[in-house]
Amino acid sequence: MKTVFLSNYINHHQIPFSDALYEALGEEYHFIQTEPMEESRRQMGWELDARRIPYVVLSYEEEERARALIEEADLVLAGWTKRTDLFLDRMAEGKLTLRISERIYREGQWKAVSPRGLAAKYREHVRFRNKPVYLLCAGAYVASDFSLIGAYPGKMLRFGYFPPLRRYDTETLFAQKRSFGGGVLQMVWAGRLIALKHPEFVVRLAGELKAMGCAFHIHFIGSGPLEEELSEQIRREGLEERFTRYGFLEPAQVRDVMENCQIHLFTSNYLEGWGAVVNEAMNSGCCVVANAQTGAAPFLIRDTENGLLYKDGSYEAFAACVKRLLEKPEQIERMGRNAYRTIAEEWNAQKAARECLRFYENWREGKTELPESGPFSRVQVLPARWRYREGKLES
Repeated sequence: MKTVFLSNYINHHQIPFSDALYEALGEEYHFIQTEPMEESRRQMGWELDARRIPYVVLSYEEEERARALIEEADLVLAGWTKRTDLFLDRMAEGKLTLRISERIYREGQWKAVSPRGLAAKYREHVRFRNKPVYLLCAGAYVASDFSLIGAYPGKMLRFGYFPPLRRYDTETLFAQKRSFGGGVLQMVWAGRLIALKHPEFVVRLAGELKAMGCAFHIHFIGSGPLEEELSEQIRREGLEERFTRYGFLEPAQVRDVMENCQIHLFTSNYLEGWGAVVNEAMNSGCCVVANAQTGAAPFLIRDTENGLLYKDGSYEAFAACVKRLLEKPEQIERMGRNAYRTIAEEWNAQKAARECLRFYENWREGKTELPESGPFSRVQVLPARWRYREGKLES
């Protein structure tokens, strides 16, 4: 089964899924990288030598070979890339193709009325609605965007990003969490310090929890334009002893910190396409408090079962969720254990690769069997009509 995954560049969120396909298919699997990784990502610790990965082909160095692999493939998974010319002819010919996409109208679905935009979406998506072309939705609100333009009717499936899976002896992991920090509740936030990720929510929360007399410590991972402002706020409010600030860490180092923490705080707004730190924190046994407007959260988190979702993206809703956990701390470990099981059993690269291969075999035999949940299950079209106007969130 000749399979090609095509995207702008390979990164540590895609490698586990590619490794699983390569293990299953051997030399019949290739990842085609269409451009070098940008400098900003390399500075965040994403840098890797794609040439050292045996299944990677760089189309900007071997275009003829890349085109031949795409043309001859039984299955192509086409992610985000400017080089749609590499696979659109294949789709027009009726060859099985799985498009992978985050949201196309995350800044507001009103953009769907743009005539120029609709023409572009027709050329790239809508005209293939009756071809064997499916959409793998990398986010819970992707289907809502594509349903607006009539693309992929009945052919939208759950997908996402799959960071490396760590397997633990759960009793050892949770004993480590309970003992770390001398019994003080440990929370972690990780990401770029930029407006859409709302790191200021965490500093504001810390001030309120301190005033309430709560025993807690926050591990604050990341750097960015808001770093100086947040550092000054932490100093001004006397919160230095409540924070450990790391700057940017390598992905594996972020996971090491998460293993010592009970709660992960995920405060990104609706502009966050996926949010792979949610996968990583759940895999680390953290109870995640997450904004339900982000891509990963509704796919991965079942509210009050394996984490908490706050619905309107506001600080008030976020803080209320965290304070509710502090009032019932026994819920934290219960949800953390369930979070670990969700990733270890369902939302991981190995499971996604198996479902991908099973999808192809079923399609080839004319079957429409899909899993009930997890990767490659049928996606529910969730409403996603919020947008900011004059600094205020509207729905």
